[in-house]
Formats: sequence, C-alpha cells, structure tokens
Amino acid sequence: MGWCIVTARLHHVLVCCPVGGEDAARRFYGELLGLTEVAKPPGLAGRGGVWFREPGVELHVGVDEHFTPARKAHPAFVVDDLSAVEARLVASGHPCTPDAGFDDGVHAYRRCHSVDGAGNQVELLGVVGCSRSGARREL
Repeated sequence: MGWCIVTARLHHVLVCCPVGGEDAARRFYGELLGLTEVAKPPGLAGRGGVWFREPGVELHVGVDEHFTPARKAHPAFVVDDLSAVEARLVASGHPCTPDAGFDDGVHAYRRCHSVDGAGNQVELLGVVGCSRSGARREL
C-alpha cells in the first residue's frame, strides 16, 4: 500500500513563550480570547507550556529557553464579535492594529493584528456584517 498526505484539517498550531510565560499565555488566550485550557499529556507536562482547545481549534504554547517573539508567522483566529474582542484586548494593554489591506470588498473578514503576552503576533478576523454568530459563551 502506498502513502498519502492528508490535508483535510490542521490539528494544532504551536506558538512559543519564554520560560515562565505560561501565565501570560493563559491570560491572553484563555481570559481575553476565551479559549479553554486543556491538560497536556502526562509525558509532556514536565516541559512546561500550556494547551488550549475549542471545537476546530487547538493551540499549543511551548516554552523556548531561547525565545524570540514571532513578528511575522502568526495564528489567525475567527472571532464572533471582533469589535468586542478588540475592545477587551486594548483595555488589557494589547493594542490592535486594523488591517486595511483587506478592506477591498472581496474578502469576507475584517481583520486586526495584536500581540500576545510574549509579544507574538496574532491575527483576529471577524465576519463582515456579523457581530454575533452564536458564540459558545460570553467572555
């Protein structure tokens, strides 16, 4: 039997943080973006870091002792109410920069960029013309 490459879905994305950066990751990804923290497998728990999961989304934050923030590579999250998320981030000290390059009437999302607690770039997307699309829970 031959081999195949399955491209049906992405399992997870990993971003890094410095040693001791897990609490900042919990605040940004858990408290501000509303992702649910999940336990790491016992064999990986000793490495540090923190994992988050929602239906269709899994984010791993790994500890890197030689950490440098990712300024170009980034995860992009579709959120139910981009304006509310932007306001929450800004109020918590995470500026959001609108991405006007996509406001061309063709793309279905309004976008902005912010940085997580470790300085990694994060993109946030809101569906154009939709302020609430059945959010899982209020934040």
